[in-house]
Amino acid sequence: MPFKLRYHPDVKDVDIPVLNKRIKNRIKKAIEARLTTEPHMYGEPLRKTLKGYWKLRVGDYRVVFKIVKNEVRILGIIHRKKVYDEIGKRGDEVPPISRTHS
Repeated sequence: MPFKLRYHPDVKDVDIPVLNKRIKNRIKKAIEARLTTEPHMYGEPLRKTLKGYWKLRVGDYRVVFKIVKNEVRILGIIHRKKVYDEIGKRGDEVPPISRTHS
């Protein structure tokens, strides 16, 4: 069953603009290849305060997401050194209008 992708507004407005083109393409390919097909297989569950969320490692970056039925809700794409501090500041909800990224 294919999974739909939904993005938190900060992914487009904050996370993606700071990525260089090479890593941006690498992350995009990883998301499309792994999270739309079998996110449970490629992702790693998070613990403690982020229980219920998953991470996908792409080089030094982490894609933090939540699986809800047939949707993968991407909360952040952040460097590994800052991801857990930054992700806690974001709201849990991903609006339904944010289905694609550029």
